[in-house]
Amino acid sequence: MDDMKPDDVVGDFESKSLQYYDGSQRQVLITDREIPYPEGRLIVSRTDKQGVITHTNPAFIEMSGYSENELIGQPHSILRHPDMPAAAFKDLWDTVATGKKWSGYVKNLRKDGAYYWVYATVIPNVRNGEVVGYTSVRRKPSRRKVEESMKLYATML
Repeated sequence: MDDMKPDDVVGDFESKSLQYYDGSQRQVLITDREIPYPEGRLIVSRTDKQGVITHTNPAFIEMSGYSENELIGQPHSILRHPDMPAAAFKDLWDTVATGKKWSGYVKNLRKDGAYYWVYATVIPNVRNGEVVGYTSVRRKPSRRKVEESMKLYATML
């Protein structure tokens, strides 16, 4: 995964290191700028079984700040914000690995260092009785739930 570049970031930023479940690391550049979730839009993406992005919709491209070419073939964790606890993603992967759907509140990192909150639902794509990938649909979260999630996640970090 290509690291973020300072030229991509809008405004003052700080650099943070993310450690992924596979032991790899990534330097990300974050700002305190929140991008509001667009009214009436759904963000949709599909991944393979390993979480590599295979499909995006226009709302996903717009909110992430990446082009479609920059997203396809990348791990979905390209959007991981350092404020998100690893336990949230462990729960997601443990749930979908059993063939069940997962829902939760997620703070995503944009290419420009800003962030946006979503209410995400991840559904396993099953073909001939086998999970072949995942579809994630994100919608606008309630502000109250975002505030609750921020407090909870801060205690989990």
